[in-house]
Amino acid sequence: MLSLLLSGNFTLDEVIARILAVLLIVFLILPFHEWAHAFTASLLGDKSVKYRGRLSINPLSHIDPIGALCLLLFGFGWAKPVPIDPRNFKNPKLGMAVTAIMGPVANLIAALAGLLIYHGIWAFAPTFFFEGFGRFFLEFLSYYISCNIGLAVFNLIPIPPLDGSKVLFLFLPDKAVNFCYRYQQIFFIVLFVGLYVGILDGVLGFATNGLFGALDRLASLPFSVFMR
Repeated sequence: MLSLLLSGNFTLDEVIARILAVLLIVFLILPFHEWAHAFTASLLGDKSVKYRGRLSINPLSHIDPIGALCLLLFGFGWAKPVPIDPRNFKNPKLGMAVTAIMGPVANLIAALAGLLIYHGIWAFAPTFFFEGFGRFFLEFLSYYISCNIGLAVFNLIPIPPLDGSKVLFLFLPDKAVNFCYRYQQIFFIVLFVGLYVGILDGVLGFATNGLFGALDRLASLPFSVFMR
């Protein structure tokens, strides 16, 4: 959003569509992301998430104001992380990795749902739909989809405290894992600096485009017969 405004090359419809997409993600998809963590942890044996009130999609249980603002301005953000007690898992490292990966999976499911609607519109909507509100709605959907895929990729970065780090920890010795946990705030600051100066743009762009292409092909399959 911030880059769009700074470019000066935007319309009011684009700005409103993106704001609405972010609001939907903040109040529905980020809670879904955190619920996916909590639900998976509960299935694997950590029942404490229920007593902490995190086994819910109530936005008030999950929203982080700073994370929501970052999502609006920069296209990536976060909600309040779900406290997980790995001691409740039979295999703590594996349990944490599986629990962590389900958050980004939730974002990819949300993106796939948006892509199915997008392709459904192109397959069935009458021509006049693409004027006025239809064009606005497609702009909203496009940003909603790209933002969800971007969030999934962002969270899969293997740097603490992001979800990808828990997957990485599955392959690291306990001593290295403890070191990462001890200095995770420093790692997170370094990550933000890297994002700000654009060091990670190439890798993140490649991953985002790859995931978008795969999900787009998957979503188009049910409608391909109508497009012939």
